[in-house]
Amino acid sequence: MTDIDISSQQAAIDEFQGDPSDRPVLRARFEHNGSPRYMLYTIKRFGYDHDYDFHLDLQLVSDELDEGRETVEAKLQEGDADLIDIDYISTARERAAGAPIVAFHPYGQTVGGLVAPTDSPIEGLADLSGHRIGVVRRLDKNWILVRAACREFHGFDPDETATPVEAGSKVELTRLLEDGEVDAILQFWQIVPEIVETGPYREVLPMSRLVDRLADTDGDRPIPVSTFLTGEAYLADRPDAIRGFKGAFRDAVERLQRDDELWDEIGEQLMYEDDPEVVHAVRDRWREMVVPDWDETTVAGMERLFEHLRAVAGAEALGIDELPAGLFRTDLEVEA
Repeated sequence: MTDIDISSQQAAIDEFQGDPSDRPVLRARFEHNGSPRYMLYTIKRFGYDHDYDFHLDLQLVSDELDEGRETVEAKLQEGDADLIDIDYISTARERAAGAPIVAFHPYGQTVGGLVAPTDSPIEGLADLSGHRIGVVRRLDKNWILVRAACREFHGFDPDETATPVEAGSKVELTRLLEDGEVDAILQFWQIVPEIVETGPYREVLPMSRLVDRLADTDGDRPIPVSTFLTGEAYLADRPDAIRGFKGAFRDAVERLQRDDELWDEIGEQLMYEDDPEVVHAVRDRWREMVVPDWDETTVAGMERLFEHLRAVAGAEALGIDELPAGLFRTDLEVEA
C-alpha cells in the first residue's frame, strides 16, 4: 500500500490546475477512489481543457453517502458542482424526482465484480443464497444487476434468499470483507485488482458479463452504465464548456489508450496500491470499459438494459419505473 490519500492526490492534480483566465469554469467533483480521476488527471496533466477553451476545476471528494445520495450527486444538486458521473439509473431516479440534471456524455461500463475469499464455496451467482453479501447500498447498480441476473437465469432473488449488507462506501465495503463480516462483496471494478492481487481473494464474476447478457448486445461497443452529468441551467448557460469537455475527454481517452508510461505515473500519483501488477490490471480493464462516444444506437441499448432490469428485478429494485424524458443529450457536437 502507498501513503496516498485524498490530499496527496489533490496536490498532484493541483500542480496542473493552471489559471482559468477568462475561460468558463467547469467545477468537477469526483470521488477520490473512482476511476474517472485517471482521465480527469490526464486532462489537467496535458492541458486538454484549455485546448478546448474551458477550465476544469477538479476537486476530489469523499465516496460516502450524503442523505442516501453519493457525495458527488449531492454536490451537483446543491449547486456545488457542474460536472459529476454516476450510473444512469441513479440519474434517472433523481431526474424523475425533480432534479434538473442531464446526462450529456457516456463514461463507461463502470460496473464492479463479485469478490470472495479464495477458499469460499461461492463459485457463481447460483451460490449466493444463504450468504452475507456486502454492497455499498441496496440501490447500487451492481446489486440490481445481480438480482436481475439471478431471477432471470437462476430462478431466485438474492435480496430474499441472501443477506445484503450495506457498507455506505467503497472503503467500508473492503473492510467488511477483510474482517470477515460478509462472505463476499460487490466491489467497484477499479478496486477489485487491489483486493485480489494483494490478498487471499478472487474475483468470482465481473459484472460486465451480466450487463452484456442482460442488454442483449452484439459486443461491438460496451453499453455505458455511468455517464457524465451537468445541471440543465449550466448546460443552457455554458454549452461551449460542455462541448469542450467532450473534446477534452476524447483526447484524454486516446492518450490513455496508448500511453503506458502515463499509467505508471497515474499509479504513483493517484492509486492506493502502486504494485505494477495492480496498476497494469486497472489500466487494461479501464481501456476495455471506457466508451469514447455515443449515439442513438448506444442509448437504445441503455434503454433496453433498463427495460430488462425492470422486467426482471422490478421497478422497486430500480427505484424508478421508467426513464424520464430528456435524460440523455446526444446532440452536443464537439467543434473542430
